[in-house]
Amino acid sequence: MAQRNGQEHGHVPVMRDRMVELVGMGVRSEQAPARPIIVDGTLGAGGHTEAFLEEIPTAIVIGLDRDPNALAEAEARLARFGERFVAFRCRFDGISDAISTLAAEGAIPETVRETGISGFLFDLGVSSMQLDQTPRGFAYSVDAPLDMRMDPETPLTAAEILNTYSHGDIARILKTYGDERFAGKIASAIVREREKEPFTNSARLVELLYSVIPAASRRTGGHPAKRTFQALRIEVNAELEALENVIPAATSWLHLGGAGVFMSYQSLEDKIVKKALAELTSSMTPAGLPMDLPGAEAEFSLLTRGAEKATAEEIELNSRAAPVRVRAATRVSTRGHEGFPIPPR
Repeated sequence: MAQRNGQEHGHVPVMRDRMVELVGMGVRSEQAPARPIIVDGTLGAGGHTEAFLEEIPTAIVIGLDRDPNALAEAEARLARFGERFVAFRCRFDGISDAISTLAAEGAIPETVRETGISGFLFDLGVSSMQLDQTPRGFAYSVDAPLDMRMDPETPLTAAEILNTYSHGDIARILKTYGDERFAGKIASAIVREREKEPFTNSARLVELLYSVIPAASRRTGGHPAKRTFQALRIEVNAELEALENVIPAATSWLHLGGAGVFMSYQSLEDKIVKKALAELTSSMTPAGLPMDLPGAEAEFSLLTRGAEKATAEEIELNSRAAPVRVRAATRVSTRGHEGFPIPPR
């Protein structure tokens, strides 16, 4: 039933049941309040939030998204859950401001100041809903304006990057965010072509990429525009900056036993998550001692062994699950935790 509902809304949430299981561990912990709060930091079309609300009937879910279209669609989809679902528009690293504002407004229990949250999920990257909206310019398979903004009110677009960034900055973005082997050659072609006419639509950029990337390289590694479009999208939306900011913010909200989950779809995201969770799950006790010193134990423990992947069966049903890498952790100590980061009113 849940999967059918997702398909009716043009969106099948990746690893739905596993996400409910992992986040649910925090809800089922001894320290969870009677009305546990879950934060879906990347609401999108609301598929994962719908699953949480259906499968965890005591929970309140806060859905964060910077995209007003996503919020509007999700609110319509989830209206049947009444006050158990609360939407908030912000980039996901604004999680603390969102919780503070909603508590002050009475949209969520004020007791969150003392209890913290029981779980969170960050399903990173561009949502399937945004990919499917041609005018947004995220997809390279159709001609569309070079926009790529998740928040349409922010000023920077992909077209502006292509038309105004220096050769060096374009090459850096393509290499760093897209792991593009031909970053320098592509940047040179972009600078040369924009002098003739500014870039406005994706088809012209895709044509340029076909002309620059050698035929032998185009035959492997997927569509030749994939890496460039990914790099531009990450730069437009400051995605990696937001991810680096949100990990300490979100984990600081978890109560003892609370569970946090990250779903990554490309290596840059996964490396950031892996490194941050490694630090959170490390003891401060000097190496060689037989047990942790008091107050030096790790704050978190991993819930996943390495990075979990979708099963072959799920990938067959939902091809967008193929690249996903899941990492999750639970709070096991309050070492260095001075209370939840919400100021009193």
